Parts: sequence; C-alpha cells; structure tokens
Amino acid sequence: MSTISKENYLKVIFNHKYTSGGNASTVKLAQELSVSNAAISDMAKKLSQEGLISYKKYKGMELTGEGEKIALNVIRRHRLWESFLMKVLDLPWSEVHDQAEILEHHTSEFLIDRIEEYLNFPEFDPHGHPIPKKNGTLPKSPKIIVLANAEVGCEYELVQVNDKDNKLINYLSRVGLILNTKFEVIDKLEFDNSLTVKFENKTLSISQKLSESVFVKPLKR
Repeated sequence: MSTISKENYLKVIFNHKYTSGGNASTVKLAQELSVSNAAISDMAKKLSQEGLISYKKYKGMELTGEGEKIALNVIRRHRLWESFLMKVLDLPWSEVHDQAEILEHHTSEFLIDRIEEYLNFPEFDPHGHPIPKKNGTLPKSPKIIVLANAEVGCEYELVQVNDKDNKLINYLSRVGLILNTKFEVIDKLEFDNSLTVKFENKTLSISQKLSESVFVKPLKR
C-alpha cells in the first residue's frame, strides 16, 4: 500500500465524518475515490490491520486515534498549500485544489511549518475550510448552513464552497460571488427551488444545484 493512497483514504474517511457526522460506507468511499467497492474493502482490511481504522462490514469505517492524526496532518498540508498558492503565487482559487492534491504528499513537516508561519497561521483555506493546527485541533468555525436552506428576506455571507468543483468556482468568480461576499436572498421560486440574491447592486439567479454546493453564515438582522 503506497503512502499516497493510504493518506487519501484516511483523508476521505475523515472528511466524510466531518461533513456528515457518520461512518464512511464502502459505497461512499468508492464514489469519492473512483474505485470499485472491492478495492475499498481490500484497503479497509489493510488499514484495519495497521490500526488506522475500525471497520465492520455493513457498518462503515471509522478512524482510530492514529488514523485521525494522519488524516488531519495531510489535510493540514493540503489546505496550507492551497493558501500559499493563492496568496503568494496568485493562482486562482479554482486551480489551487488540484495542485495541493499533489504537494500534500511530498512536503516535510519543516517546510509546512515554515509555510504556516509565513502565512501568519491562517485558520481557513481559500475555500473556507478550517485548517488543522499542528497539534491536530481545528479552529472554531462559525455556524453555517447550506445556501439552499436560506430564507427570503435574510442576509448571509458566503463562507465555504466545494473545492473539488472547478466549474462551480469559475462560475462564482465570473459573477463576483466570491468568499466573504455579503448578500440578501430576495426571492425563492417554488417550482424549481432557485433563489434570487442581491449583492453589490446586482441581482443573480441561483439554481438549486448551486445553492446545495455552497455554505453561508447567517448575518444578524
């Protein structure tokens, strides 16, 4: 088992629990990693033997303490690289994820510590995801909701997007709806659940698919 594949599996298992709150199923992991269910089962057995996950058939996978430590470390490297590539090298936020996927597996602790210090210890990456600290803890995140659940007449701030969807990020960049943008939901159509939002003297229609892919922080009325 290569170090890269091990780190990717552990990272996906952690992210699944962080976003959904439950154990990662074989089917979900197979979809996420684009491999067969059989390949996931084989990897799960190996990771279980190494003491990195707890795995019971039909009950999904859960990281052990050591497995979570490795997952948080690779996530930390990934998100710090995203921040460095965007803030220092000025890469678009739609491109930094793919580059960080490569760099996260080939970075020493010394270098990633220096990058974190150079960036003045950022707490969130360019897509709004929390960056684990060196000790494995996560910064306190604001209460967020998926945009699809926003209410008409209320104001929100865009705080997190799916970093794997380049087309989504490119579209948001093109229309000017970027991270930390504040806007008001002014309408919601019942027949297709699309939203109309207003920001910076512009109005924008947002499809249900898009509204289910971004997260917002409610602002005080």
